Amino acid sequence: MKILSIYYGGFFDLDSLKNQAEKLVKLSESPDLWQDQCRAREVMQKKSQLEGEINRFFKAESNFSDLKSMLELAEAENDETLISEIELEIKKLANDAKIYQLECFFSGEADLNSCYLEIHAGAGGTEAQDWAQMLLRMYSRWAESRGYVLELIEESAGEEAGIKSTTMKINGVKAYGWLKGESGVHRLVRISPFDSNSRRHTSFASVGVYPVVNETINIEVNDSDLRIDTYRASGAGGQHVNKTESAIRITHIPTGVVVQCQTDRSQHRNRAVAFEILRSRLYELELQKKKAKNDSIDKNEIGWGRQIRSYVMQPYQMVKDLRSGFESGNVNAVLDGEIDEFLRSSISLNAN
Repeated sequence: MKILSIYYGGFFDLDSLKNQAEKLVKLSESPDLWQDQCRAREVMQKKSQLEGEINRFFKAESNFSDLKSMLELAEAENDETLISEIELEIKKLANDAKIYQLECFFSGEADLNSCYLEIHAGAGGTEAQDWAQMLLRMYSRWAESRGYVLELIEESAGEEAGIKSTTMKINGVKAYGWLKGESGVHRLVRISPFDSNSRRHTSFASVGVYPVVNETINIEVNDSDLRIDTYRASGAGGQHVNKTESAIRITHIPTGVVVQCQTDRSQHRNRAVAFEILRSRLYELELQKKKAKNDSIDKNEIGWGRQIRSYVMQPYQMVKDLRSGFESGNVNAVLDGEIDEFLRSSISLNAN
């Protein structure tokens, strides 16, 4: 019954959060704060986040206390139906507590931010492109179940089915913290629906997750390092989009990073969004350099070398994370967006 005890012992220091919040409240009341707009926004954002964490804890504590009292009454009256309902609510609260515990490990400066999610089909034509679209659906359904707002930035359709690549923005607090461990190659094994001989095929697609970089994170980009191209949008968007060169592609020459945006009719708006994505990509690149200096794997290879997860539909049913070892036999549920346990295993692994 001690569901909320996991907040303590280093996971959730309530007194420390209260002290930090009080300091930020005093700072926010200072008349000199708004002389530096960037600093003021940073303070107000941090203040709001801390207050949200504190309020969430007290709400969970209140709910637990109410459920405990209700359970005692239900047991006294031997109301089996009510007891079952209360136990279900307690299990939900316990699950929320596990989520709160994991989020205490979100210590990176961008972990609380929204994120961009990129998916690229590997070699294999239609088969790999269909797999890329399946991954897009999986992450979309997971994000929607969390209440995150999805925004399509760019998509390149496959010739027969699926997608060659896509970029979408996932708007919501802690989206990057939850999804950052998903970057890597995802492998699918199944009987191909595109093979008339019903043979088993192996397909690959790469996933990249990058934080939305706000004003508080300094990323310098020199105009001389950029090549900017315009082109006609290829996806849906109406007659105007397909007849004018409103889509933007930006290449960062020193790193070879390429980003593009084609969702808006305005070339200026697409340029602004593409530049925002570029800053996020460069920030993530710096994080990866610090974390894996000795990594000799070719980051451009979408194949066996960078696999993080395997999804097997035939000859057996199994999804396995190759880093943490966590696995599930319910492939359809995972592909339908039920990936929380995989996200948790990745976060726990990185926290240790």
